[in-house]
Amino acid sequence: MPLPTRPPTPIYPPAVRCLFSPALLIPSSVDPKSTRHGGEIVAEVLKAHGVRYLFTLVGGHISPILVASEKLGIRVVDTRHEVTAVFAADAVARLSGTVGVAAVTAGPGVTNTVTAMKNAQMAESPVLLIGGATGTLQKGRGALQDIDQLSLFKPLCKFCASVNTVKDIAPVLRKAIAVAQCNTPGPVFVEFPLDILYPYHLVEREILRNVFPKSLKGKALN
Repeated sequence: MPLPTRPPTPIYPPAVRCLFSPALLIPSSVDPKSTRHGGEIVAEVLKAHGVRYLFTLVGGHISPILVASEKLGIRVVDTRHEVTAVFAADAVARLSGTVGVAAVTAGPGVTNTVTAMKNAQMAESPVLLIGGATGTLQKGRGALQDIDQLSLFKPLCKFCASVNTVKDIAPVLRKAIAVAQCNTPGPVFVEFPLDILYPYHLVEREILRNVFPKSLKGKALN
């Protein structure tokens, strides 16, 4: 009886392996009055790259991404632990030969994925981990679930980035997906601060409420 042989490694065409080009860095304009938000841009980029599944454990920091993805027909699979979400994304990447995607909330949501991300690194699996993050103006000030997430993942990932403006969402995310699949595949991590994902008018209202509390209750809380 012949011994079983390992299936050959799939050879991806260049168009699939390297999707990034300098043309993708052209910034888009931002309309302060628009009801659109960063979460929709994230979902549109994922959809354009053929992402069919988004694994997650629901959290407030990433809610706009999950809602927008579901509206575009991306199946959002809610797991019971963040590490399971990344393991599932890893499985999709290995079985399909395309990038697997998981999204988790800031802080403990991100730290819970470390084991699965290390596993993806050792298996050379193209996994994109999207992490929520505290608002840009609150970083390093003891805000809810605020930690240095990039330093945590730099030893594990081919590419790590924090998106600090809405116009950078698409180009950074496209680059991350390209890097994950180019040459030797591997995991990548992109974090999105809360104020980048939510609608402009909601973020502005929240900032003004915190900076200029009018009521006695508001002054007590701030």
